[in-house]
Amino acid sequence: MNWRERGACRSEDPELFFPLGEGVLSLRQIEQARAVCRRCPVLRECRAFALRHREYDGVRGGMTARERRAAAGSGSGGTRR
Repeated sequence: MNWRERGACRSEDPELFFPLGEGVLSLRQIEQARAVCRRCPVLRECRAFALRHREYDGVRGGMTARERRAAAGSGSGGTRR
């Protein structure tokens, strides 16, 4: 079974992971997406994939696009939880 098939996000509305803007509603949406990520059994695989493939849109692996860009630029590999 592919790690993606085990993701907690599979049963969620995909739009949850792609907030528009940075207003209060978007911040709430990001927190809701992160809550899904926190309970995900493949969080690390998802985060590593997003960083490795430079996927800089939406919430992936519990990180926002901005956080992943910063992690990629710092060479930290996104080990932050």
